[in-house]
Amino acid sequence: MSGRVRLLLAACGWLCAAACQAAPDFAAERASGDARYAAAWVLAGADNQDLPFAVVDKRDARIYVFEASGRLAGASAVLLGVTPGDFSVGIDRPPASLTLAERTTPAGRFDARPGRNDRGEDIVWIDYASSLAIHRLRPAPLQERRPARLASPSPDDNRISAGCIVVPVAFYEAVVAPTLGSGRSVVYVLPELHPVSGMFEAIDLSLL
Repeated sequence: MSGRVRLLLAACGWLCAAACQAAPDFAAERASGDARYAAAWVLAGADNQDLPFAVVDKRDARIYVFEASGRLAGASAVLLGVTPGDFSVGIDRPPASLTLAERTTPAGRFDARPGRNDRGEDIVWIDYASSLAIHRLRPAPLQERRPARLASPSPDDNRISAGCIVVPVAFYEAVVAPTLGSGRSVVYVLPELHPVSGMFEAIDLSLL
């Protein structure tokens, strides 16, 4: 075997190893093509910068939380902003004062950090300036049926929050707090009104 052939085989082996290492591990969790594409893109380019990360699939109303290596820490249904939309309204007002049209969960790449809200509750800030966070399910008026919405198999009834990403208490305690709530992380909220690939092309351009 010539030295050139050995070099080519070694290069192929390295590329295969890198591809395997970059492949996200969804375990047995069901996930949309968009969520799988996003997680694979993140790992292939090391965009998470060796930090834990999460992919929020708004169309499917689910969150996937990953360790820095790409191993799935857990997945769950989520509650999202009552109004579909991929952009933040950018209004610095208390969530309770927002109109229905202003209650969106914006899409994008967010450098997330653990913190506390004005009630002293530990949360994961996605965009502090916009009061956007991942937090536990809280007590709410019965007519909002928030626990039932989270338990429903359909994503169609998961629109009820002011824009934050709301997860079950048990999921927050077991997955979000130890993975995203212990330090810096990256959260990718996928668009619902625009192509997912376009979001990641925009991220690519912003890095040039």
